This record gives sequence, structure tokens and C-alpha cells, in this order.
Amino acid sequence: MTYSTSSAVLQQVPYYSQWASPELVPAIVGGTMRAADDPRWAEYGASTPEEYEWWAVQLCGVACLRMALGAWNLDVPDPMRLAADCVEVGAYVHREDGGLDGLIYAPFAAYVRSRWNLVADVYPDLPADQITKHVAAGNLVMLSVHRTIRVLDPAPPRKGGHLVLAVGADEQHVVIHDPSGFPGRSEYASVRWSDLDRFYAGRGIVLGRPRAPQA
Repeated sequence: MTYSTSSAVLQQVPYYSQWASPELVPAIVGGTMRAADDPRWAEYGASTPEEYEWWAVQLCGVACLRMALGAWNLDVPDPMRLAADCVEVGAYVHREDGGLDGLIYAPFAAYVRSRWNLVADVYPDLPADQITKHVAAGNLVMLSVHRTIRVLDPAPPRKGGHLVLAVGADEQHVVIHDPSGFPGRSEYASVRWSDLDRFYAGRGIVLGRPRAPQA
């Protein structure tokens, strides 16, 4: 459902963290707790706490997809199932040094279209003033921002590297679900457009509701 006025739009979208226990995000990202010690790690679909720990930090894009699936009343698989799908289609690529390249937008969008029948369009150049237009049209927008948007860092070291989901907007703010946000700042978090500019890399993926079957 979408609520709108002449100047604002806000969509009802379920929130999914990229971590098994959203309330533990401050401790995990702050380094006072290992993600492997998250007591809910098995709910993630991982085989071991260590597998969960390795993947959870990577899966902001998967969390955004899970939110979109939930918003449009589709099945919401566990994060590890979606991660395996993304590896299979080349949206995540394991590196020889043990790291991971991704989320790679083009194969991810192709996967979303073919597997879930959603609209999924990649925008290498997505000006901030176009975000409201897409959200007002009933879409959800995955935005590449720096992860310190969770605390509105006054001087983030760079832009991009983390994905959040734009679920609303008005003249003053964009409203986001942040998969790695802190409690109280993860769901329906309002970010002033002037603040967004510090974090936003100017690119993203626009997701739209399931397409009608072709006759």
C-alpha cells in the first residue's frame, strides 16, 4: 500500500535486517561482539556461525530484495538461499583472495526479473531528485550509500558501498529502510536530502511490483 499527498509518499514495506538479530547491530559493527556469537545465526539459513558471520556483512542488497518481496506479498526466502542464487547468476563473485565482489547490479537485476517477475532497472546515474519520482510511482529504490548513513556521519570517508531501500520521500527527506541500521534508525529513517548527498554515490536499482503475465 502507498500513502501519498501532493508532497509526500510513504510505502508500507516490511523491514529485514542483513543481520539475524537487528538489536545487536551496534555491538557487531562496533567490534564489541562477533557476529558468530549472534544467538539467532541459524535463522539466517547458514550452516555454521562462521558462515553466517562471513556472509551477513555482505548481504545488504539481499536484505533490500527481501523487503521488496515482502512488500509485494511474495515468498521471502532466507538470506543464504538468496545469496546462493546470486552467486549462481554472477551477482556475487568469489575472489581468489577469499573476498567477494558484489553486489553486481546487472546480473542481480536480471535475476530479479527472471526469478521473481519484478521490474528491476539498473541506474548507473540516478540523481537524487529522481528518487521521489520512482517512489511516488509505487517503486522501491535500492540506493548505494556509505554505511555510516546509519549515524548521519558528518564526514563519511567516501560515498557508496552499502545498499539501503528508499520507501518514501517528501520535499525535505528521503525515507529509508537501512539493512544495517541501528535500533530506532533502521526502519522508516528520515534522511534530509542535504544529508543524503554526503553518502549517496548517485546510483541504484529501481524495483517495481510484479509484472502482469503476458497473454
